[in-house]
Amino acid sequence: MSEANLLIWGCGGMGREILALCEVLGRNVIGFLDERIEMRGQFVDNVPVLGDITHIVKYRNEAEIICSGVGDPALKRKFVYKTKEAGFRFAPALIHPSVNVPKNSRLGVNSILCAGSIVSINVQVGNFVIVNTNVTLAHDVSVFDYCTISPGVNVSGHVTVEEGVFIGTGSAIREKVSIGAWSMIGGGSFVANDVPPQALYAGVPAVFKKTRTNL
Repeated sequence: MSEANLLIWGCGGMGREILALCEVLGRNVIGFLDERIEMRGQFVDNVPVLGDITHIVKYRNEAEIICSGVGDPALKRKFVYKTKEAGFRFAPALIHPSVNVPKNSRLGVNSILCAGSIVSINVQVGNFVIVNTNVTLAHDVSVFDYCTISPGVNVSGHVTVEEGVFIGTGSAIREKVSIGAWSMIGGGSFVANDVPPQALYAGVPAVFKKTRTNL
C-alpha cells in the first residue's frame, strides 16, 4: 500500500524545511495550507499554496496533514483543531535519516525530528513537536505536545518541557529542570532553574522577563 500524499500547514521557513525533509524521505507533498488570502494560488519551492482547510475538501480521503509547518506553538495548536474539525488525518512523525531513535524512546504523531538531532534513551516526545536541526535531547527528557525546540538547543537529562513551550536557538537547559506550559526561552539562554507556566525567560543565567498572555 502506497503512502498518502501530504499537505503542510504553513509555507514559511519551517514549512519549507519540512518540505525538504519530505523530499529526503521520499514523501509526496501536494500543497501548502495558508490562511493568508494573498498566498492562495502562489507557488513556494515549486509547490502550490492551496488556501486554508476549506479549500482542500476534495483531498480528505487521499491526503494527510502536517500541522508542524510553523514554529509558533499556539498557531500549531490552532491548525490541529482546524484539521480535526475538518475530518482530515494527521501525518505520522517524520524523522530525518541521520537521526537514531532508541527503542525505548517515543515520538508522537505529526512531530518532526530534523537533521543532526540526537535523541538519547528513554526520551518521550509528544504530538506536533518540532525538534529542529542539531538539537540534543539527553536521557529521560520529556517534551509535551506543540513544543518547538529551535536549532542547536541542548536539553540535559531528566528535563521536562511542558505543553506549548518554545525554546530559542542555541539555548541550554540544565538537568532536572522543568519548563512550565506555554513558556518561552529566549535564544542563547542557559536555564538553571525551573520556569513557571506562561513566562518569558532569557539570559545567562535565564531570568524572568514577563508573563505571556493571549496564548
